[in-house]
Amino acid sequence: MTVTAKITSKGQLTIPRAARMALKSNTVEVEIQGDTVILRPVKSVAGALASYAKGKETFAEVRAKVWQEVADEKAGGAP
Repeated sequence: MTVTAKITSKGQLTIPRAARMALKSNTVEVEIQGDTVILRPVKSVAGALASYAKGKETFAEVRAKVWQEVADEKAGGAP
């Protein structure tokens, strides 16, 4: 399938409906190979960001820590 789209003066691109339906995702990974741009669907945003988090806390650990902080704030100082 080949579709054509225009890049705006702000560098934005509207992905045509047929391409969006083929991707089946609202989040895409962009790969540049020379003068070719490849869009790949990302099924999980957390998975897409995994390469940035190597050696750091997992998403689940961060989420648990944040929820604990919220619970502690409500227990200690909420009216």
